[in-house]
Amino acid sequence: MNSIPGILKRTWTFLNTPSAKFSLIGIASVSFIAGIIFWGGFNTALEATNRLGFCIGCHEMRDNVYQEYKTTIHYSNRTGVRAICSDCHVPREWVPKMIRKVQASQEVWGKLTGKIDTKEKFEAHRMELATKEWARMKANGSRECRNCHSFKAMSAEYEKPSNYARHMKAEADGKTCIDCHKGIAHHLPKEYVDPDEE
Repeated sequence: MNSIPGILKRTWTFLNTPSAKFSLIGIASVSFIAGIIFWGGFNTALEATNRLGFCIGCHEMRDNVYQEYKTTIHYSNRTGVRAICSDCHVPREWVPKMIRKVQASQEVWGKLTGKIDTKEKFEAHRMELATKEWARMKANGSRECRNCHSFKAMSAEYEKPSNYARHMKAEADGKTCIDCHKGIAHHLPKEYVDPDEE
């Protein structure tokens, strides 16, 4: 019968024996360190794509929606809290973030192929782009909005009574932020018709 110390010794010898040139422990250690370096580099690059400078790096964003955003409360407000592009358009949770990054790569394709590489082309596709983003936000319950805004955290004391009543009704009706707040950070497309005004 094998004793525990004997099994441990044989296991250690097996792991420490060179396969051809390197031991399994050496290979595992190098792989582990390489994995940490890769993961750190991957996350660093991923977070770099969430920075405002990266988002507005192409002139479609810098000259169009970024200029609109700079006139909104999300850019400048009395409390000094600024929401940047990724705060509203990229989920914080890892799996939804990866899905959104893959979707965003299709938007980069639109730039590279020249679909939206001028102000005029961007405006021609603004309704299509906005509709896709509104649908995404509606489908996830305006998850990115709720990273900062919560029905539960709204205060009747600090909010106008009519706004507070609307927010409480929206919560009771199961509405989400994007149902009422389209165009809050960017201009609405010229073709957009508010369903409440029809």
